[in-house]
Amino acid sequence: MFFGREDVLHQLASLWGKRVSSLVTCRGRRRIGKSTVIERFATQTESRFIKIEGKRPRPGMTNESELQEFARQLADQCDTERTVPSDWRDAFRRLDAVVKDGEKTVVLLDEVSWLAYYADDFADDLKIIWDNKLKKHDRLVLVVCGSVSSWIRDNIVDNGAYMGRRSLDLVVRELPLHECVKFWGTAADRVATKEILDVLSVTGGVPRYLEEINPSLSAAENIRNLAFRPNGVLRVDYDEMFADVITKRPRFAAHVLECLVDGPLGTPDIAKRLGVDRSGNITLALKQLEEAGFISSDVGINPETGELAKDRNYRLRDNYSRFFLKCIRPAARIIDEGSYAFHSLDQISEWDSIMGLAFENLIVNNYRELLAPLHMDRALVVSAAPFRRAASAKTGRKGVQVDLLVQTKMSICIVEIKRKREIGREIVGEISEKCERLAKRSGVSLRTALVYDGELAPSVEADGYIDSIVSARQLLGI
Repeated sequence: MFFGREDVLHQLASLWGKRVSSLVTCRGRRRIGKSTVIERFATQTESRFIKIEGKRPRPGMTNESELQEFARQLADQCDTERTVPSDWRDAFRRLDAVVKDGEKTVVLLDEVSWLAYYADDFADDLKIIWDNKLKKHDRLVLVVCGSVSSWIRDNIVDNGAYMGRRSLDLVVRELPLHECVKFWGTAADRVATKEILDVLSVTGGVPRYLEEINPSLSAAENIRNLAFRPNGVLRVDYDEMFADVITKRPRFAAHVLECLVDGPLGTPDIAKRLGVDRSGNITLALKQLEEAGFISSDVGINPETGELAKDRNYRLRDNYSRFFLKCIRPAARIIDEGSYAFHSLDQISEWDSIMGLAFENLIVNNYRELLAPLHMDRALVVSAAPFRRAASAKTGRKGVQVDLLVQTKMSICIVEIKRKREIGREIVGEISEKCERLAKRSGVSLRTALVYDGELAPSVEADGYIDSIVSARQLLGI
């Protein structure tokens, strides 16, 4: 099943308007569908497609092992010789020889960090062959792709040797909410919003996980099969995924990630929780986790000063990772014994609070889909991020926490995100108090919004205080 990605496909297709070759980098979380979208691009534009995928490193493997695999895959697709190339320059020359001028050709070097695992000079060799051979073809798109985004950034994106050579840098994210619904097919109209949100709160918008949904089953049954059965996709994927994409000090990075499972934190708070000094190790771990798509650094504009916020908070943006750490890992032994049982999802410990935070995370990750309902889709949005200001004992100023603050040059919209069985008029008071505590700049308008899932009391809308009220079903497009 393939849904969405129109923006990515459009960017790629536009490369055929050039009369020179294009070098593209493609990064993103594992299971997000990077190689699938590249293959789809080749199919839609009727291009020749050559895919070379790196082999996962393991004890006993060498650079020769990767070169042998390169030669084998190229031979299977292009009927070339199967002898092991002498080095990567030799391998890339062999690739260059099968590219024909005048024929649209997409070459995908997938899991490139694995190809390069045993060769420190891999990126340099690729650059030399690109300059002297590959870029001289008139209808070639070479895509360097992988889940270890930090390798691509360090070795190509931020490598000065590649300056001016890349045509496109793609970062593939989760599918938007309205695209996720398509995995339910025609059943989406008949399924309760709560059930769809339960599944999305567990999986995020990751296509590989959504493909496993059985629309004829309830959310509880789908989640049970995916997460709480031995060898279920969500039961087994986390540790393998984490080991694949975090290559430097993975155990320490895992500890950093676990600090964020209950909410965003700044670097000093993370260091305090870990019982270590604030150091480069934490900074490196946060950088790797953000590049891998696990976390997001929510650096928005401070609405009270108009400047970038000084404090950088880190949020666990990957819904699956949070669910795994909160619900699956603690019960792993029982799950693997086949003994984990529940009749309804509400029986899972802290289910409502876990789903509330997951829903908030979904909305923040998909804030662009909110802009039209908030009447801000034609405005220049300068900042969209959660906002937190601590209380000050010195000045007596109270703290304030806003789920999502969307700002243009002349307006600020406080977005409250709430998932609750019944949402009464008390929500108006909560939003009103946040407005009072937020010291906005002079000349800037302040607006309010509520994004919700649950039963909304008629008095909330009738009150007229909240400028925009958006239901989750509206965002899902059903």
